[in-house]
Amino acid sequence: MTRSNLEKKIESKIDSELFTKSKRKTLPDGFKGNKVINEVLDKSTIFTLYDLIKSKVISYINGTIKAGKESVVFWAVDDAGKDIALKVYLVSTSNFKKRAQYILGDPRFSRIKKGTRNLVYLWAKKEFTNLNRCFDCGLPVVRPIHVSKNVLVMEFVGNNGIPAKTLVESEIDEKDYQSTISIIERLYKEAKLIHADFSEYNIFKTDKGLILFDLGSAVLRQHPNAEKFLERDINNISNFFAKRGLTVQNPLDVIVKVMK
Repeated sequence: MTRSNLEKKIESKIDSELFTKSKRKTLPDGFKGNKVINEVLDKSTIFTLYDLIKSKVISYINGTIKAGKESVVFWAVDDAGKDIALKVYLVSTSNFKKRAQYILGDPRFSRIKKGTRNLVYLWAKKEFTNLNRCFDCGLPVVRPIHVSKNVLVMEFVGNNGIPAKTLVESEIDEKDYQSTISIIERLYKEAKLIHADFSEYNIFKTDKGLILFDLGSAVLRQHPNAEKFLERDINNISNFFAKRGLTVQNPLDVIVKVMK
């Protein structure tokens, strides 16, 4: 058997392992499991997912939740039968080159190897590290479970493969506004982080309150652009609530309060 045929046989077996127990053979976005694997994910990622199955971090994948330019989020199931989310960063994208500004200046990640793949692996590790830091401080963030290369495993926020609605998809009120400002303040004072991409698109609204996700951009307070990022976060979320008709505090006053 040639190497090419052997690789195809192995990939076919992995496809089967990943989706054999899946509740959805055809996904809501029209993808089929093997199409997602073969056309969206590279070979290295396929083997990383297979390793996660062998190590019992995940049992199988049901399908895609969200597909973007930088990542694909899958609805998966762990070995105990519990729903989990897999965020797979795409190593084929060039968008990550723009993300260097959120890594350079962070003493935790001072060594950056050349190449998009290494940058993507570092980004996944950075988000996992940020989530752990926040979770350990008791902040309302998605619980991190595991990271391996470009695959981040997290708790699934939602039910039956349907993620919870984000703020932008929800009815909002004054309590939600106060909660977002509180999260920004707690990030800064307790976790010593600035989100740097804080918006209505990366906050779940649940029955238990707001839950923050997408922390790959988050930087330490000593980052050279920390204050600029903080100001941008507060302005962005303030504008969102103001456009929805709510009364918001002067962003400048909020910045002073957070940094006090």
